[in-house]
Amino acid sequence: MASSVRLTRPLGTRRLMAREQLMERLMAARHQRCVVVLGQAGCGKTSTLLAWRQALLRADVDVAWLSLAPEHDPLPGFLRDLLASLAQVDPAMVREATLLTEGAQADAEIENGIIALVRGIAARPRELVLMLDDLQHLRDPRIFRVVQWLLDDAPPHFHLALSSRSALPLSFERMRSRQRVTELDMRDLRFSAQETERYLRQQLGNIDADDARALHELTDGWVAGLQLFALDLRAQAPGGAGRYAPVRVRDAQAFASYFEREVLVRLAPAELEMLTRASICARFSVSLCAALLDDAPSLPRVRASLERLEAENFFIGQIGSGEREPWYRLHPLLREALLARVQAWPIEEQRALHAAACRWFGARGDVEGSVLHAVRAGDMAQAIALVAASAHDLLSSGELLQLAQLLRHVPAEAIVQHFDLHLAQAYLGMYARDFEACEASLRQMEARIDCLDARQRYDLLLLRCALAVQQDRIDTVLRHREALRGIPPDATDLAWTSRANLLARTYVHEGAHEAAREVLAGAQHRSGAQLSGLVGRCMLAVSLGRQGRFSEAEQLAREVLRSAEQRGAAFGGVACMATAVLADVLYEIGEVEAAQAMLEPRMAAIERLALPGFVLHALSTLSHCHRLAGREDDALAAIERLEAYAQRFGFDRVLAQALGLRLRHLLLRSQMDEALTILRRLEGLAKSHSGDRSAARQIKDGLQRACTEMALDGRDHAAAVLLLEARAASGREPAGRAFAALQCQWALACFEMGKLEAARAHLLEGVRIGHAFGLVRTVLDVSPAMAQLLRRLLPREDLEPLLAFHVDRLLATADRSSARPGAGAAAVAVPRAPLASLASLSEREYEVLSLLAQAMPNKKIARVLDVSLDTVKFHLKNIYTKLGVSARDEAVARLREAETRAPTPQG
Repeated sequence: MASSVRLTRPLGTRRLMAREQLMERLMAARHQRCVVVLGQAGCGKTSTLLAWRQALLRADVDVAWLSLAPEHDPLPGFLRDLLASLAQVDPAMVREATLLTEGAQADAEIENGIIALVRGIAARPRELVLMLDDLQHLRDPRIFRVVQWLLDDAPPHFHLALSSRSALPLSFERMRSRQRVTELDMRDLRFSAQETERYLRQQLGNIDADDARALHELTDGWVAGLQLFALDLRAQAPGGAGRYAPVRVRDAQAFASYFEREVLVRLAPAELEMLTRASICARFSVSLCAALLDDAPSLPRVRASLERLEAENFFIGQIGSGEREPWYRLHPLLREALLARVQAWPIEEQRALHAAACRWFGARGDVEGSVLHAVRAGDMAQAIALVAASAHDLLSSGELLQLAQLLRHVPAEAIVQHFDLHLAQAYLGMYARDFEACEASLRQMEARIDCLDARQRYDLLLLRCALAVQQDRIDTVLRHREALRGIPPDATDLAWTSRANLLARTYVHEGAHEAAREVLAGAQHRSGAQLSGLVGRCMLAVSLGRQGRFSEAEQLAREVLRSAEQRGAAFGGVACMATAVLADVLYEIGEVEAAQAMLEPRMAAIERLALPGFVLHALSTLSHCHRLAGREDDALAAIERLEAYAQRFGFDRVLAQALGLRLRHLLLRSQMDEALTILRRLEGLAKSHSGDRSAARQIKDGLQRACTEMALDGRDHAAAVLLLEARAASGREPAGRAFAALQCQWALACFEMGKLEAARAHLLEGVRIGHAFGLVRTVLDVSPAMAQLLRRLLPREDLEPLLAFHVDRLLATADRSSARPGAGAAAVAVPRAPLASLASLSEREYEVLSLLAQAMPNKKIARVLDVSLDTVKFHLKNIYTKLGVSARDEAVARLREAETRAPTPQG
């Protein structure tokens, strides 16, 4: 048996604490697919997993353990010991997988081995947890592919627990969205104050509660730090150093008196001077203390003094490390006592002290600290220079709040006279949706354009185009596109990424997705603008979604969302945009509940932070989700919210879309008179936008679509056909969603006119486009009768396999929608019994069943899906189990039954 399978740390060398709350959380997570524990060395990752392992074994749960090391890289060593660790639980479980993976190198061979392992795990009814410790040692990407397969394909009673010092190259996004993963980090692993005291009592036998609390604050509950302190205290004699005279302290004044009487008198004069000067800073280091003393040769003495004071618990503690040295912090009330001493100094001495701090922070790039101390030193010119030097970086990183705070220190007249500060102020106005203030600043700067250099002029162009995007005026960006291409050679990373995002937006608008991806790719290596770079990745997800590459778009949008959320409020806007993109993709592929769950808790933030186009898609998608669930009032509320948003900011293109949604909502509720009123509003909006500008064309196209809806609903099918012909001939209906919907509308009109061949041709074209672009809801949402029309005009036997597969997908989605609790009257009523079992199939299992229904043999199914033959067999076994059948003919019969029991239209 490989040695790595054994526990590498005997339990006797580390006391495993019964941490009740953490153990309760882990035991509650035992039924989830995965638990991930991330943290630095010494934080208790391994001891936490070992304690959980003991608790699971007591609960009669099987646990396999593998401590990883560099020798498990590459893949063969990992597979060998992985199977060996599982064999300790049940050798039969891994027997077939061991045979298949022995000496395997090709991906197909590895996949077959993992499928065999999954089959072996599925054959055991007992719950099983596999714990993989110290994954940071592994580098071979094939290893993580194996782990990902286990996460994705293993049966429900199999669970993974993973620990690492670094982030794992695994996809947890889908599990996170379904709350099937628990993730722990340093915050979860730290001891609470009570746990610290209990731990110290276990280690020392007895300890004063105040001492335990002080140790907890010094270590921040870090278990390795507590262990070191416990060792040190055990080595001290009873009543040793660190004891002070007992005193009753009930308020800050008494505490300050205590420091003066009992603490500060213990300090040497040089140490008291050092701490007094350091008290002007919330935190300080050795070199900062030396700089405040204006005595560079004192570094060794300062370091020794701080280390001794910390070792003696002299109300000073280390709070973290900088790049080169540790940081210290005074007890808050000790600091107040020392600051009172500083405030008694002459004003010039106080300013000189703050000037020294300003120079120190400035030399290390800490703009917040340097500006703060420059202001306190009375040097406004230096403060202005510091803010101006940092404004660009703060804009690049999205730290708008910090930038606004810094600008408040600068007089308004100084901002107007300084280009970089004026530009920063204009951007702040734009992001705050104070478009008038931004426009005013732009005009002031443009009035002095002859005095600006090429880089500054280009920065103004970027701001002008960015403001246009915020105001939903794509025409302005199109008009400046040629100028945007001519970026100066000394442009910043922010300028390059902003340029790429603006150009990509114009290309996506025109359907030139390859050009959009090319320009975005050209700026991805620009690391100096992380926020703008994430916006670019979000635009890339939009482009992928427009091309029907929904799997890629979903993955990228989830990655952007996760990255933005990890970086905090500064990236809130891009997080909102990624949410809108992700929800749009989920809705289109039929994941209606997931799309709604994604949007509803974030809708207020999306409306406040996202660009107009993303708000439009988010509220439209939310309205569609409510409608499909039969919540008509909620669907209308989302439309009204979109309409109010568009009117508030003057976004006429968005308003036209909102009015089109409202008109369709009214038609579905048979409210023709109200719909006519909305149509008149659309006509008035279109008349107010003359010319051939992009926004005007989009509004007029929206009016044409609304007229088509009205004609179809009023059964004036000849008029509808004329409108559809005109729209198709105009060439303005973009390829993809809009044109697929147009063809389906055309099919409906022809069908109602009795022109079945024409109807079939148009419907076939719509389905063909839908298949090419992966469209599901776009096709089904054309009319409540789409499912019946598909069954009537496009029987499976008349279609080529790929189109038949897509029609099956459309019908299955329509069936699930009609079976959804609370579905509205527009949904088709379908018997629930066969659908219940079909709905239990995973997406891949349904694909296999659909291909099976086309009389494809297993080998051909494997080729179509690009998987191994064993993988197909594995999915077939799951299909038979879920459908309650024993053969492929019975499974196909269940699928046919679900389809044939649905009513068909009368023609």
